[in-house]
Amino acid sequence: MKLDGACHCGTVKFTVELKGGLASARRCDCSFCTMRGAVAVSAALGGLTITEGADNLTLYQFNTGVAEHYFCKSCGIYTHHRRRSNPNEYGVNLACLEGQSPFHLSEVVVNDGQHHPNDGGPADGVAGILRYEVTR
Repeated sequence: MKLDGACHCGTVKFTVELKGGLASARRCDCSFCTMRGAVAVSAALGGLTITEGADNLTLYQFNTGVAEHYFCKSCGIYTHHRRRSNPNEYGVNLACLEGQSPFHLSEVVVNDGQHHPNDGGPADGVAGILRYEVTR
């Protein structure tokens, strides 16, 4: 599944080929992702190409410094990150993808970032399921 994406202001644009399509959608409950609140989908490192605005991306790292979280300097939107659990993959902000929204998904797996598998947490790495139900 190949899609175009962009940050909120449109300065950063990219194309991505998703590994597993939308079925790879997930959230994380680590301190950072809990505050960020984004739903991410997976892409191989070679599956994401920044087509415009690469110089407008800024990098944030914390804790182990393995994960690399990228944001647009202008609008502040998180576009993608290099995953700690699999540094050969990117997590891509589903809401940045053309025609997609996390609200199109009825359920999203929540990864256990508080007890990360790389730190001896459960091998399945799942903390729970986030559900969305349309009421109107």
